[in-house]
Amino acid sequence: MIHQLAAVDKRAKISKNVIVEPFTTIAGDVEIGEGTWIGPNVTIMDGARIGKDCKIFPGTVISAIPQDLKFDGEDTQTIIGDSTTLRECVTVNRGTKALGFTKVGSNCLIMATSHIAHDCIIGDNVIIANGCGIAGHVEIGDFTVMGGLSAVQQFGKIGKHTMISGGSLIRKDIPPYVKVARDPISYAGINSVGLRRRGFSNEKIFEIQKIYRAIFQMKMNVSQALAFIEKEMLPTAERDEILQFIQNSPRGIVKGYGTTKESN
Repeated sequence: MIHQLAAVDKRAKISKNVIVEPFTTIAGDVEIGEGTWIGPNVTIMDGARIGKDCKIFPGTVISAIPQDLKFDGEDTQTIIGDSTTLRECVTVNRGTKALGFTKVGSNCLIMATSHIAHDCIIGDNVIIANGCGIAGHVEIGDFTVMGGLSAVQQFGKIGKHTMISGGSLIRKDIPPYVKVARDPISYAGINSVGLRRRGFSNEKIFEIQKIYRAIFQMKMNVSQALAFIEKEMLPTAERDEILQFIQNSPRGIVKGYGTTKESN
């Protein structure tokens, strides 16, 4: 299943039913799971660990060394989960000694020309649309949808089940279950459509709405809002996840719409 015009190092560990199209280059320290399709003109470099049933489109470069001047040749990896698709000319750099790997989860769709830098952790079922730039050390939670031409500053954190509008510049952290939009980027409500599609009940969605109304609409600062939520709202997995995310955000979260200063 490996085309005669592909250049595949004999040391590479390639499972059954993998298709490698012509003019693709695969280095020696590479592992590829069953059923994966590697299109033409793909470059897979040392340290790549690619799961089962993935689709890698032409021009993609996986596991190139980081674009980080501190990188000193350390042995690191790029991990791609099962059933993930990387479209044309996507680049995913391997990690540095800071974390040791860059990881893209399972069932993700990374659209054409997007870049994922070193030491990022991308969750499962994430969609990153065309031309996005993800800087180093960024964490993106499960089921996030990122609109095209968006960019995330290094060390940024994005909670799960978020929806990010196209063309966004993300300098602050984005807590889970919300939508963000506008310029400068700000809170635009909770991602109720996405949550319903993933089986969240109306009661659970209403609970999440109440939490974010306290944070963004009750004219309290973030510290006051968190104290109010802890005191007045019953503990649930979602409540505690939101509180923990915000409490562990040293750079602060995105602002609420209509406010003059970003929340912190």
